[in-house]
Amino acid sequence: MLNKIIGRLLKYGTLISTWGLLSTVLLQIFCRFSPFNTPSWTEEASRIFFIYAMSFAAGLAMKNEFYVHLDMFYNRFPERIKKILNLAIPLITLFLFVVMAVYSIKFILLGIPEKSPSMGFNMGVAFFSMFIMSSSISFYLWRKIQKIIKNSRL
Repeated sequence: MLNKIIGRLLKYGTLISTWGLLSTVLLQIFCRFSPFNTPSWTEEASRIFFIYAMSFAAGLAMKNEFYVHLDMFYNRFPERIKKILNLAIPLITLFLFVVMAVYSIKFILLGIPEKSPSMGFNMGVAFFSMFIMSSSISFYLWRKIQKIIKNSRL
């Protein structure tokens, strides 16, 4: 149930952020080829939409295992080493992303008093994307580790 909810939130977050990015970029293009001036906020908005699209999509990429694998090296290892690597790599990666999630909260709190130059919202909103990315990747890594442990006991 939780897996479905998080997956949907990430999916819709990715879609909304991507549509926001496309909309702001199309507005910039339209204004450059028309007599209208390009609004100053569009550059910053497109940057924020891009950052959020990548943050939401990172968790989905971990869920569906869309990240790059170095099979050329991995396939040369003996089976025992492969089993160790299959657990060690997700564990180390989980540790790093949990650390990132913890420190991203501190980063968000540091960004709250700051204001964005052209849009005027607090920068904690922009920095929150780091927490979304690190926590969603951590969630799917944890689920992957659980599956690896469960399957290794059989």
